[in-house]
Amino acid sequence: MDEAQHGLMTHLLNLARNCLTFDFIGTSADESADDMSTVQIPANWRPAFLELDSLKLFFDLYHVLPTRLASLALSCLVQITSIRRSMFSNTERVKFLTRLVNGATEILKTSHGLSDPDNYHEFCRLLARLKTNYQLGELVVVDNYPEAIELIAKFTVQSLQMWQFAPNSVHYLLSLWQRMVASLPYVKSVEPHYLDRYTPEVTKAFITSKLESVPIIVRDGLEDPLDDLGMVQQQLDQFSTIERCEYEKTVAIIVQLFDQTAGRYQELLSNPGSNGADVKIVEGQLTWLVYIIGSAINGRMSYQMCDDQDMMDGDLIIRVLQLMTLTDSRLPQSGCEKLELAILSFLEHARKMYISEHTQKFIVYKRLSEVLGLNDEIMLLSVISRKIITNLKYWGHSEQIIRRTLNLLNDLTLTYSLVRRLIKLEEIQFMLNNHTSEHFSFLGSNCVLSGSRCRSMFYTCLGRLLMVDLGEDVERFINFMTPLTNAFDSIGTIMMDTTSFPNDEIRKALIGLSRDLRGIAYAFNAKPPYMMFFDWIYPDYTPILIRAVELWAHDPSVTTPVLKFFAELVQNRSQRLQFDVSSPDGILLFRETSKLICCYGNRILTIDYPKEQAYPMRLKGMAVCFLMLKAILCGNYVNFGVFKLYGDNALDNVLNTTTKMILSIPHSDLLEYPKLSQAYYILLECLAQDHITYLSTLEPQVFLYILESISEGLSALDMMICSGCCSTLDFIVSYIFKQLQLKVATFQTKKLNRQGVPPESNMFLKVMEMHPEILQNILSTMLNIIMFEDCKNQWAMSRPLFVLILLYEDYFSQLRESIIRMQPIDKQQPMAQLFETLMDGVERNLLTRNRDKFTQNLSIFRRDIYESMKTTTNNMNNVTGSSNVNDMIVS
Repeated sequence: MDEAQHGLMTHLLNLARNCLTFDFIGTSADESADDMSTVQIPANWRPAFLELDSLKLFFDLYHVLPTRLASLALSCLVQITSIRRSMFSNTERVKFLTRLVNGATEILKTSHGLSDPDNYHEFCRLLARLKTNYQLGELVVVDNYPEAIELIAKFTVQSLQMWQFAPNSVHYLLSLWQRMVASLPYVKSVEPHYLDRYTPEVTKAFITSKLESVPIIVRDGLEDPLDDLGMVQQQLDQFSTIERCEYEKTVAIIVQLFDQTAGRYQELLSNPGSNGADVKIVEGQLTWLVYIIGSAINGRMSYQMCDDQDMMDGDLIIRVLQLMTLTDSRLPQSGCEKLELAILSFLEHARKMYISEHTQKFIVYKRLSEVLGLNDEIMLLSVISRKIITNLKYWGHSEQIIRRTLNLLNDLTLTYSLVRRLIKLEEIQFMLNNHTSEHFSFLGSNCVLSGSRCRSMFYTCLGRLLMVDLGEDVERFINFMTPLTNAFDSIGTIMMDTTSFPNDEIRKALIGLSRDLRGIAYAFNAKPPYMMFFDWIYPDYTPILIRAVELWAHDPSVTTPVLKFFAELVQNRSQRLQFDVSSPDGILLFRETSKLICCYGNRILTIDYPKEQAYPMRLKGMAVCFLMLKAILCGNYVNFGVFKLYGDNALDNVLNTTTKMILSIPHSDLLEYPKLSQAYYILLECLAQDHITYLSTLEPQVFLYILESISEGLSALDMMICSGCCSTLDFIVSYIFKQLQLKVATFQTKKLNRQGVPPESNMFLKVMEMHPEILQNILSTMLNIIMFEDCKNQWAMSRPLFVLILLYEDYFSQLRESIIRMQPIDKQQPMAQLFETLMDGVERNLLTRNRDKFTQNLSIFRRDIYESMKTTTNNMNNVTGSSNVNDMIVS
């Protein structure tokens, strides 16, 4: 073939692949997960694939085309293998599968083209798809299945041994074996599956290939796969099912290799003159073995369980715990970070399998008791707790180990039954009584993790443990808080001194302290411990935090932890903020929050940052302030009416400062940063619902900014933002409608408007008179979304749309006539009838039953529009496809 023919063949194969991968029914939510997908081709394509010559064509093309084109033929075969099962009858499916297996077998026999990485990769995908789309019971009845499974096993073993060649393709081979092994309990065919013969070979090849790769990686300085924990975990998740097949053989291999490697490790450690590279090699091999043992334990749930297998698990667990004892004894001098991460992964799997939420006797403890004296779950929990303390003490310089260790502790403290058992352990009591940098190095201000989020997780875990038996024991709570009290007292005097600026040590201490407090506040989700915490921090220490924001407003590494702590403090999680009737604490908490937001807002607004630094330096802090204000406004523990009644300006100050911060944010940034947009729109909805009177007094430019942001939010991809905008708009336009009614209401009706702003001084009404086009454009936008787009929040959008129609009846009539005129002549009368039906039975009021009637009508209206659009002409298509549909409708 010449170059022209090569080019033609390339285009033809790409066309075939694009046709096969096209999402005909619109169900592919994640294109990256193609290996789980089924190819949904149209039913009228069926004859093309019943002709087995079509399948043979692509296999023939693979054999005759040049290497760079052969992979395209294989890619098409991958998709053909995944054609939906319902396309064929049972007999047709067997014939089709037989031809597929035969084609793959021929490639395996000759290894034609598999030296090319692209061909190799696509062929691995092809093998994986065989099991994805077909059941093991169907595969075993294929005529040449015995030969095929033998060749696939040999190919897999060779691929695992050649670990440097196309390492990303191994995923598909492991997926194939994982699915086949997982299917064994469900196979009803009398035909032999041979997995008991070949799976141990794959298991052994996987384990030995990992161990054999370590010396080459260390000596040649190659990239270590252990550095990619995501890939390691993915492979181990797949391998966990494979290695449970013929588990006796798997355990025998692991025990033999582990004992040899661990013995070699002890020899090297006992010899002071050992080569560092040799130690590193053995540690790498032990790391892989510990990961593999952890995955074997994790595979217990995915395979048939029995007492014998639990006893074998015990043998594996014993070896890792003995190794852990050895490595922990060396930590004061040195340690291997990768091996520690593997041990933590193992402990996580052991906890999931053999420490249940409810006390349960596992056979594995019989074996653990014989060798290590661990009789039950409590004793294993004690071992894990000691390991957690050891890591927190010696690994403060490693964020990965500290984070994984705290994740393990966090998992242990999530369930009440486990916490009840943990609190009885001496190790846990030690943590509760000694949470200082002296015992846990990562808490020290000089540690690289001193300001890390790890501290928040650590204190969240301690808070959960403390709460179990705390009750109303104030003395015990004060004792627990002593290290934090001492920290506050030591930095408070310096920070409150207005004659000097605190040094960097004070700044670091404050950051760590803020993260500690946030963790405790998050854990205290019940009223008694929260009230103790609030009485402890207010009024002694909140001024110090506000002062910190005042001093370091320009430094987000300080302001973000402080703001996030306050945002957690004001969260009424689990109704924990239930102040007594005679208590002013709710109001006092709001006043402190108001001071903090005002202090931060007034300071940050005076500082200019380049656009590329705007979010981390400024907008992130504003987003936290918005969430904080929303939490306290909607917390239902402050009566905001008392502020105006008694002349307290705390509420007005925080709302005015927040308004200034909002106006400083360009509209383009609101939807560019997801966390900012979510915080802004949530706050806006809260203000519109409970503080609409305040919004109605804002300057016109503020109201215009809000309406413009709502208009943009209505088209957002995030449904939460879109629904929130609909709700906010509904509150605003409903308020406007009621105010307009008051203008023409009787004197008696006006007497009922005690809380509202007089219509003549209402800024909403003035803006409406000056700029009616703003709400009109929103009306046309919403109508366009309802009629011509995939509206997924129709109910939420129907509420403000109804009020807008009542506010702008003349404009809506013009809009309706414009849409009707744009239809073909034969469609105009039906479209007019649809609009008549939309307002059928709807009255001019905002009663709930009237709104519900409009929502029902709108649902019918949208359904009929959709049916009409199936046969509509290009004029309607132009409207829906226009970049500015509002202009099309208005015109």
